[in-house]
Amino acid sequence: MGSLLSKTKSPKPTTTPESKPSNMSFTHFSNAQSSFKPPLIANENAYLGDIATSEPNDPTSPISAGFYRLEKGTPLVYEYTYHEMKIIVDGEFDISDESGQKVHAVKGDVFYFPKGSKITFTTETFGLGFFVGQRKEGAA
Repeated sequence: MGSLLSKTKSPKPTTTPESKPSNMSFTHFSNAQSSFKPPLIANENAYLGDIATSEPNDPTSPISAGFYRLEKGTPLVYEYTYHEMKIIVDGEFDISDESGQKVHAVKGDVFYFPKGSKITFTTETFGLGFFVGQRKEGAA
């Protein structure tokens, strides 16, 4: 996320037996939602890790994707330095911004966070989101 740096190894992607490794092959991250454990990035309860990036194929306008997990505890206030989309895949978040907008987010909710937005994430239990951000890998 924005000013927090995440250095983590991505899970090992797989390709289909018929495909040949190349920049144009798709990659598959089997069971990533439950098997990938993002590293701690802030406070005692905020975890984030990239699992995929388009950077090798498009270094000028890369997108990176991964998981963000927040446990009950300290709220995370984050200022986006890039555009991001997030879908809540498990648990719940309370998400608010500087304009006063507040949402109790649950599984299936989708968000767009524009570059420059300052977002506060909290949870009474835990929340897990899958994100795609317009940034280089590890630049969160």
